[in-house]
Amino acid sequence: WYQRRVREAVVSTQSTGSSGINAEYGGHAVLRKTDPRYTCQREFALKHLPDDELFKLVSQLYNIVPGVLLEQGKAKNPWPNVDAHSGVLLQHYNLNEMSYYTVMFGVSRALGVLSSLVWDRALGLPLERPKSMSTDGLIKFTGAKL
Repeated sequence: WYQRRVREAVVSTQSTGSSGINAEYGGHAVLRKTDPRYTCQREFALKHLPDDELFKLVSQLYNIVPGVLLEQGKAKNPWPNVDAHSGVLLQHYNLNEMSYYTVMFGVSRALGVLSSLVWDRALGLPLERPKSMSTDGLIKFTGAKL
């Protein structure tokens, strides 16, 4: 009955005329399949917190939402992205201040860029110095007609 109730809730959300669940559920901008970061987090949760109630709900959504979105023709990419799962892990480990989530994601991106720069130095690659350009300079450079 639980799965049926979740499906009914998803379908009713989709039929309200609002943006529905796809805005919250995700869909990767480039991939046309489940985001591998989502898959990694799902596998971790299956192993380490299979009885977590929020994880059980997200698992149901993973099984239900893509089919509903495809049936209704509301999404080219109904598969979840990492944002559809990361909150479950953060909540489970008591990182409940949602305003910090964006900061954590930003810091993780910065660390990724930093590690790339470290490898560039280790491999003796040249320094990259991107140009700083004004909007007018970019328009002139690209030949855009605005």
